[in-house]
Amino acid sequence: MAQSESKKKTLPRKALPADARIETLAVREGLPASQWGENSEALFLTSSFTHPDAATAAARFANEEEAFVYSRFTNPTTMMFERRLAALEGTEAAIGTASGMSAILLMIMGLLKAGDHVICSRSVFGATIVLLEREFGKFGVETTFVSQTDLGEWRAAIKPNTKLLFAETPSNPLTEVCDIQALADIAHANGALLAVDNCFCTPAIQQPVKMGADLIIHSGTKYLDGQGRVLAGAICGSDKLINGTFMPVMRGAGMSLSPFNAWIVLKGLETLAIRMAAQSANAMKFAQWLEKQPAVDKVYYPGLPSHPQHELAMKQQNGCGGAVVSFTVKAGQGADAAALRKAAFHVIDHTQLCSITANLGDTKTLITHPASTSHGRLAEEQRLAAGITQGMIRISVGLEHIDDLTADLARGLDSLHV
Repeated sequence: MAQSESKKKTLPRKALPADARIETLAVREGLPASQWGENSEALFLTSSFTHPDAATAAARFANEEEAFVYSRFTNPTTMMFERRLAALEGTEAAIGTASGMSAILLMIMGLLKAGDHVICSRSVFGATIVLLEREFGKFGVETTFVSQTDLGEWRAAIKPNTKLLFAETPSNPLTEVCDIQALADIAHANGALLAVDNCFCTPAIQQPVKMGADLIIHSGTKYLDGQGRVLAGAICGSDKLINGTFMPVMRGAGMSLSPFNAWIVLKGLETLAIRMAAQSANAMKFAQWLEKQPAVDKVYYPGLPSHPQHELAMKQQNGCGGAVVSFTVKAGQGADAAALRKAAFHVIDHTQLCSITANLGDTKTLITHPASTSHGRLAEEQRLAAGITQGMIRISVGLEHIDDLTADLARGLDSLHV
């Protein structure tokens, strides 16, 4: 018979003050050092782990004893990342995955079955829309896409079989901000869960669980790593959901975070707070500069008073706008989609410092055209419904000097004929 949970042998916790703040947790939470006393967290590159005897092996494989068994679902380095991220998000537990999209895949596989219903913001990342609508639609999971900011649409979309509400805030690339507490109330009043993608803000700026969210989704590829080195993802939530619901799926399906990638992102977390502060400060200055440019039609940045959800963003995001700025360019009066796309490409192609890539969250400033990259697989009607036009450019603001960044964009903007 399996031991009761209260008597189950568990892995040790690192001794930290109960009131340790997020900056301290970001560099200290994890596992205790090994017998060798290493100060920097160890990287365990091993596929499997040995056991002192057959009976112990049996107990560990039966989950009667918490131990490291096989790196597809248990590894010390990965656990250090999971414990640290959970501590930063303020959740009981976390589970690492191979990428941000695999975290969403794991969440859907763990929570939903044929006949279940999801309500999702239509402003989420394009691949998320494709995964829900096309791939899981094949297996009988129904998804209704609604406005990110219209609570009435969320309420109206509720069905008896609704199991999950899902949003990312701010959204990609329009930086639309949803009311997390209000969505949590809608979900819980109807027996559903609320999952929030916290990729843009990270726990350094926003902790959705404090506003009622049940699950936090991360693409660790972005700001958690911070230097564009590896792919990683994670789900943060209650111990019951993480270890009771998602871990069995991970153990069988294997969308696992590799120990090396976990170690990279673990070390990235140590500088998360100071990077987010510096990059957000740069982004604010950059957004203010963009608003003054004659060739810019509209700027999307939660830190600006002109943003439709500015007050809500400042409340939810600890007074910080984040580090992603999007804007639309002008292409002359009556310009069609082709002309707007040409103008956007002109601005992008005239940059010399910015990296042209659809990734975000790097210390380097990254620039992309969402309609043809991150959201390129969507139909034009879907893009327009989400507010993504051919004239839109997204900037993930890095750590370069702000004057160098504005000069880099000015080359293209100043040479547009508007």
